[in-house]
Amino acid sequence: MRDSFVFDLVDKHRGRLLQLVEGCPVEKRNVVPAGFNNSVHWQIGHVLTVTERVIFGFAEQPTAVPASYMGFFGSGTKPADWQEEPPAWDDLVAQLKDQAVRIRETFKDTLGSTVKENFFKAETVEELIVSSMLHEVNHGGVVASLLKVLK
Repeated sequence: MRDSFVFDLVDKHRGRLLQLVEGCPVEKRNVVPAGFNNSVHWQIGHVLTVTERVIFGFAEQPTAVPASYMGFFGSGTKPADWQEEPPAWDDLVAQLKDQAVRIRETFKDTLGSTVKENFFKAETVEELIVSSMLHEVNHGGVVASLLKVLK
């Protein structure tokens, strides 16, 4: 039952984020409106990258997101600083979809496993996933706000 709750949480919030970004017009994906530091493109790359680092990294599991993504989407980065083209939108969306599946497959029987020390102070895989989803909800809210401003 507990496993179902955790994985359903991932599916729910990832689904919401993906639904939001589906509504972002191509010409608006990289626009950074006044009052914002980042674009919708940056937001989805950030969620993907940080989720990978937090859940898979601190659980000491293989990661599927290239380390170079941190230079584009890590905390403190912004599109204005990009020196080259970031990973393509469609690639990021596909990786977001795949990541949710990989979370379930990788951790389906190990939610209670301990993890290495981390900034969330999470002690188990379950706590890492829930903490990561709080981060994702926050960025989903930013994406929703960006989309309203970009209309």
